[in-house]
Amino acid sequence: MNEPAIFSTEYRAKGTKPDVERGDPDQPERHIADFKDFFHRLDDGREKSNYEVHNLFGAMMTRASGEGLDRLMDRRYLLFSRSSYIGAHRYGGIWTGDNASTWEMLRQNVYHMPSLNMCGFLYSGADTGGFGGNCSRELLLRWLAVSVFTPLMRNHTAIFTKNQECYRFRNPEDFRTVIGLRYRLLPYLYSEFMKAALRRDMYIKPLSFDYPGDEKARGIADQLMVGESIMIVPVLEQGTRGRIVYLPEPMTEVRYSSEGFTCMDVGAGERTVMVPLNQVVFYIRKGRLVPVGKPAANTAEMDLLTGELLGTGKVYEQYVDDGYTKECGLDRCIIRRKEGGR
Repeated sequence: MNEPAIFSTEYRAKGTKPDVERGDPDQPERHIADFKDFFHRLDDGREKSNYEVHNLFGAMMTRASGEGLDRLMDRRYLLFSRSSYIGAHRYGGIWTGDNASTWEMLRQNVYHMPSLNMCGFLYSGADTGGFGGNCSRELLLRWLAVSVFTPLMRNHTAIFTKNQECYRFRNPEDFRTVIGLRYRLLPYLYSEFMKAALRRDMYIKPLSFDYPGDEKARGIADQLMVGESIMIVPVLEQGTRGRIVYLPEPMTEVRYSSEGFTCMDVGAGERTVMVPLNQVVFYIRKGRLVPVGKPAANTAEMDLLTGELLGTGKVYEQYVDDGYTKECGLDRCIIRRKEGGR
């Protein structure tokens, strides 16, 4: 939490018209003038308005924390912050700040992920279910199906809002199924994240980055590539039972339910896909593989190298390390896994 939580001041005389610069008077946290009235005192005694350095302040705090942790610890650390700036990805990740429990915010989460990756922030994610407001069962399940694939996955809400822990909703087994997919995909998600970081590549990309010659793919923003093998197709509209999916090439459709994985090879083009709330559908590129682990209740139970390989490829280069050694590298941590069936 590395930015001042500024709220509206009350020095304006009653009866006067709202200051246009202060924005919507019903949303005091958005009043720009308050950030202009808050100052930081510099080492040389000068003062600088928070409005001028708001995100830079967060970035420098992230840098100071990262450099301090690096000196104090003999192992890797995990650091992510709310406010940041270009370049601070060298020291920590970021979450997308205070969002709301709305379908529009879920769509924004999908749009934000590749943008943040382009800025270097691979470790990122949103407050699943929304921070402000009251999340519905349907919205939380659809949001979880997105967060399964993001590095930061947390269900987080503000005080004085409806409790949105998964077990508070009816049929908690549906939530257990979706969250269970996260654990089973960890061998792939960790591998692809680390390979992207070490290769200075993106972990989540728009379709156009992998299919630059496909005009239709260039215009799609609600399907994303995750790593080298997976394309996700989240359902982002309230009350819908599925969506239209565009496949730039033949792929393997993977449907995950309480029964496990079901795979089907499908051709390129548009198709309508039904996605029940208690299932997650994603696609694997032609000639690629995805390692999946056995069901587990926590990461301590996970074995990243046991389990099956999904897809139609022959070999998958999986990155595996001990999780904390600083001097990790692709040359020492890549294991080639051969096709083991679905």
